[in-house]
Amino acid sequence: MTETTWLGFSIDRASKIPVFEQICLAIRTRANSGELAEGAKLPPTREFATELGVSRSTIVTAYEQLVAEGYLRSRARSGYHIWTSGNVELASHIEPPATIAEADKPHSPIPFEAGQPDMRLFPYRQWAKTLARSCRTNPQAMFEEGPVFGNFNLRKAVANHVSEWRGIQASPHQIIITAGATDAVELCLRTLLNRGDKIGLEDPGYPRVRQFAKVQDLTLTYLDIDEHGTRIPDELINPRLVFVTPSHQYPLGGAMSPNRRLEFIQWANKQKAWILEDDFDSEFRYAGRPIPALAGFDQLNHTLYAGSFAKLFSRSLRLGYLIIPENLLDRFHASFRSFGARASLLPQQALADFMTSGEFYRHLRRMRRIYAERRAFLLAQLRKDFSDIGSFIDHQAGTLIVLHLNDHYHDSNISRQMQQRGFRLQTLSSFSSDRSNHNGLILGFCAYTREEMKPALTALRSCFS
Repeated sequence: MTETTWLGFSIDRASKIPVFEQICLAIRTRANSGELAEGAKLPPTREFATELGVSRSTIVTAYEQLVAEGYLRSRARSGYHIWTSGNVELASHIEPPATIAEADKPHSPIPFEAGQPDMRLFPYRQWAKTLARSCRTNPQAMFEEGPVFGNFNLRKAVANHVSEWRGIQASPHQIIITAGATDAVELCLRTLLNRGDKIGLEDPGYPRVRQFAKVQDLTLTYLDIDEHGTRIPDELINPRLVFVTPSHQYPLGGAMSPNRRLEFIQWANKQKAWILEDDFDSEFRYAGRPIPALAGFDQLNHTLYAGSFAKLFSRSLRLGYLIIPENLLDRFHASFRSFGARASLLPQQALADFMTSGEFYRHLRRMRRIYAERRAFLLAQLRKDFSDIGSFIDHQAGTLIVLHLNDHYHDSNISRQMQQRGFRLQTLSSFSSDRSNHNGLILGFCAYTREEMKPALTALRSCFS
């Protein structure tokens, strides 16, 4: 074993852990302990690379991953500095995986409709083979009622997936297969809250959750977003549950800082409240690896974790999952006895086989590569043609870009003009409880090629003339 020492830690070149992750782990540890104080400057990338005997790109990758996690901050012409220090512990490193309308005609996404995967990339042949094999092998299992929480093999596959990709250690018994992420959210509100209970929602945040909460006659309180992520609820408000998107805030983007995550966990422990984490597109990070989930950070004590296959695999599959603390198992079983399950049994065993065979991850890696290229094109065009219109933040993650408009433009007017030109644009103001606080355009890019985005960008620019 050959070791290279720097500031008291060493690189083990015989380890299976990648070098850049060893560097990340060492800096995280020193930041958590306070040994690297907040504001401390890290060595320049070239100098550090020479010291360790690694390539400069390895150092850059490690630093940028820590920037995404909220440990470091990059300053122009000043290098990288510690941003979070002391009393923080994220999940350990994540190993890579071993090897996912209109009534009478298919819905074709129109630029810049957000939240749409490109179904032209879907592995139809591989999926059909897997589905056919499941039908031949055990056809009755696809129609029998089975476990109340869903197909057990799929729950095991999900447990492996979130362990490898999200840093969550959960038993398959804690996993519920749902009819998508929105079904998981509605299930949580129905099971954990009563009429009149307070719920904390991000602002801006997911409109569907606001709708569910109003239908259930819950008392809504809104949580602003700052540079560290969603703000902790005021002690005087004390909601029974908060709904957050910490790995990539929806729709603004950005990751919740480690200190803020710790504050949320401490708040939930003190108030005996619940945190519902929606991780709608966390697999789509285009630099480094996915950021560990808040549920893993909390070890599933007060956090429930909702995920979906809609953006990873297919919206039409209508499957998602919910991971719950063990002490809530009886309550959710009772909820299922009262209301029943909504997730279709038919595709669950096939999806489990698709994940365990590696086909799901081959598809996911291909999507990440293609979406990264489309995202880079959109960002380049925004820098080139829209710098006088507004601004955006590149979070190097997600499935959409938010163009924050200058004050003399209004997002609803631009959206209306784009609709007249045959395109679809969601407005940032529609995601906010007070529409006057946020003004921007939400640009989805995953489902569209460069050639499909070009006329939409031309049309968008013409709206500002």
